Amino acid sequence: MAPIGFRILPFAAQPSAKLIAQLRKTATAHLSDNMHRLHAIGPDLFPCHRGGRMVGTALTVKISPGDNLMVHKAIDIVRPGDVVVVDAGGVCSQAIIGEIMSAIAERNGAAGMVIDGAIRDADALAVSDFPVYARGVTHRGPYKNGPGEINVPVVIGESVVNPGDIIIGDDDGLLALPQEVAEETLKLAKLQEKKESDMLKAIRSGKKIDRRWVDETLRGLGCDIPKKMRS
Repeated sequence: MAPIGFRILPFAAQPSAKLIAQLRKTATAHLSDNMHRLHAIGPDLFPCHRGGRMVGTALTVKISPGDNLMVHKAIDIVRPGDVVVVDAGGVCSQAIIGEIMSAIAERNGAAGMVIDGAIRDADALAVSDFPVYARGVTHRGPYKNGPGEINVPVVIGESVVNPGDIIIGDDDGLLALPQEVAEETLKLAKLQEKKESDMLKAIRSGKKIDRRWVDETLRGLGCDIPKKMRS
């Protein structure tokens, strides 16, 4: 039995390439809305790279704040299409990764990295296409003493992330999508995308949009709306 706190557990299954390709075309906002906005990874984590979407399977890493020994192991064993998701406790006193570790992860096929902690070499990462999301930046390097765990449930921002969850990132932020609800959530997100696209076309064409729901909601909540709003 592997000791709790210092162990490497088996990988979770990866979703189909078709599902990953479809999710790559879908905005996090549409997916999040159809998960009742409960599975967003906290807004305190921001994209550190040049831009572009990230979609992949969570390879989770739980570490002692400020120590990246187990992250080194994770980038050595990462599978093509995995996102290395690191629970560093949200502590930003030491950088967990920098340019070299992100380059190794990219070379080994990682789809990106999420660090609930700090990174360094921010200038180099900022001009890279390899997706990296983090909570902060510092020049101070990490320790390499352990302990740590790979492929265990972790907490990133506001969200619990399980090994095998699909991690989706864009300029709006990050989302953890459990595989068992991915197909249904994607279907609902596509319907919302079509609805919003049609609405934007109508707005830009000058068509009058029914906005009665705003006043109806306000009145339902007890707001007094003057009959004459403009002089």
